[in-house]
Amino acid sequence: MPFEPINPPEFPTPIAPYSAGAKAGNTVYVSGVLALGEGGVVLHVGDAAAQTRHVLEVIRTTLEAAGARLEDVAMNHIFLKDYADYAAFNAVYAEYFPGAKPARFCIRTELVKPDCLIEIASIAHIG
Repeated sequence: MPFEPINPPEFPTPIAPYSAGAKAGNTVYVSGVLALGEGGVVLHVGDAAAQTRHVLEVIRTTLEAAGARLEDVAMNHIFLKDYADYAAFNAVYAEYFPGAKPARFCIRTELVKPDCLIEIASIAHIG
């Protein structure tokens, strides 16, 4: 089955060769999202809550461009630079997923930019 790349026009140019998302049938895959602005500039340096909010807004926009919503997310892959940010991350995350909670995993790892504190990749199913 072919897939449709999803690249909302308001997004900055990706820092690597990938699409913001891909839609295959009723499934939408959202690439790992970091709190980046134009030119790969890290936004909200040192603020895990603000980076989480930015990342989830980018995911929401990508999903909407594919005809999906946050409520359609079935799985989130979460990467934290430091578990010290886990509580701040979860507080914001809970605002975006107040109803049925998607499955998820969360690991601590280095991220592609040293000032990035969080990265999330999502999978959503429409319908």
